[in-house]
Amino acid sequence: MNHELPDNYEQLKTAANRTSSWRERLTAVEELGKWNTPQTIDVLKHRLMNDTVYPIQEAAFRKLRALGEDIQLPARKKGELIKGVNKVLVRIKKSLPDEHTFAEFKEKLQKMRLDIYDAYEGDKGDQFESWLESTWASLTRK
Repeated sequence: MNHELPDNYEQLKTAANRTSSWRERLTAVEELGKWNTPQTIDVLKHRLMNDTVYPIQEAAFRKLRALGEDIQLPARKKGELIKGVNKVLVRIKKSLPDEHTFAEFKEKLQKMRLDIYDAYEGDKGDQFESWLESTWASLTRK
C-alpha cells in the first residue's frame, strides 16, 4: 500500500469525476484504491456516496474497506438514477420521425445525453440493452 500521492493523481481525480464515462470512473476508483492518502480516500468517499452507477459505489466501498476505512455501502437507489430521465427520453423520441427504429433512438440518446446513456449502461450492465428497448417501446409521443 502506497502512502504518497500517485504522480497522475490529478488525472485520476478528473477521471473519477467524469460523468460521461462510468468505465473511466471505475478504472480511476480501482487505481486510486492503491494509494492510502487523505486525498485519494476523499475522492473514493465522494464516489461511494455520490456516483449514479452502483457498481462504482461498490468498487469504492471495497477499496475504502481495504484501506481500513470504517464505512457503509449505501443502499442501491430505487427508481430513476437521473431525475427527469423519462421526460428527456420522451423528448428524444418525439424529435425522431414516427417510423424511427430503436437503433436510431439509441444513437440519438448517446449523442444528445451521453451522461444518461452512460449512467444507465453502467448501472444496468448486461440488462441495459433490453431495459432501454423496453423503455423506448413504452414511451408515448403525445
